[in-house]
Amino acid sequence: MAANETLLTLGECIRQLREETDLSLRELARRIGVTAPFLSDVELGRRFPSDKHLEAIARALETPIEDLKQSDTRPPMRELRKMIASDPEYGFAFRRMIDNEVSPTELIKFVESRSKERKRKKRGS
Repeated sequence: MAANETLLTLGECIRQLREETDLSLRELARRIGVTAPFLSDVELGRRFPSDKHLEAIARALETPIEDLKQSDTRPPMRELRKMIASDPEYGFAFRRMIDNEVSPTELIKFVESRSKERKRKKRGS
């Protein structure tokens, strides 16, 4: 991710893709089987689509669902609770991150660098 690249929320991403494909809000809503006010709320970040609707949105906008999921800013609370319950060190690590005021950008950069490092190691093995 480039340093000057702007991160979009899920709703902003959907709106941008919808506008790029020249679809009206009403037309996209009709194609995915929801109301225009519901889709408007999604684009404004007031509501979040179910996985079923997110898949339909991705299909209608001809984009991979993974790209949309990357813009989902909701905290993955269920997954975090499960991780902390299975290994308390995660709770300690998350607490340290908060106490040390690690920014979202720093965290994303760290995760991306680890991912790249692991891929390099796999290719070298």
